[in-house]
Amino acid sequence: MYRVRRFLNIDAELVAQLIAKTMRITNIKDYSTEFIEKDLQSLRANDLIDRAREFHCYVIENSDESSIIGVGSIGPFWGSKTESSLFNIFVDPDYQGHGLGRKIIETLETDEYFLRASRIEIPASKTALHFYQKMGYDFKNGIDEIDSEELYRLEKFNSTSKSQIK
Repeated sequence: MYRVRRFLNIDAELVAQLIAKTMRITNIKDYSTEFIEKDLQSLRANDLIDRAREFHCYVIENSDESSIIGVGSIGPFWGSKTESSLFNIFVDPDYQGHGLGRKIIETLETDEYFLRASRIEIPASKTALHFYQKMGYDFKNGIDEIDSEELYRLEKFNSTSKSQIK
């Protein structure tokens, strides 16, 4: 059984370990070891605690083992009140393909940052591109090439956002 809940600061070390494991096992198919290790320098426990002050972060726990097996965050897009962004969505490689990524996205899409936004952006890894497309995200401005950070920029428009309802 799985349980989704808000991130707590005491989760930070386990979440950092989950992200590192996922990048080293899953993302290594699309990125070099050097790229991954450099990226992980900004995804340590303290970094996650700092980000949780600005974003809403959720974790998925495996209640049988009391372990964290998934994570995802949503926050304002560069401080915007009408645009949001998804960040740091990872599922433990041992649990991928069981609908947990979908569960994270569905959770983020019920968060107030999603509901108030008319547009939601996600910086997508090469590894996760097709997953996010299946979840309804498409290339921002039709640009289907990776950027200087080796990410795709995807977006989804939210026609039911509070910012569009008058």
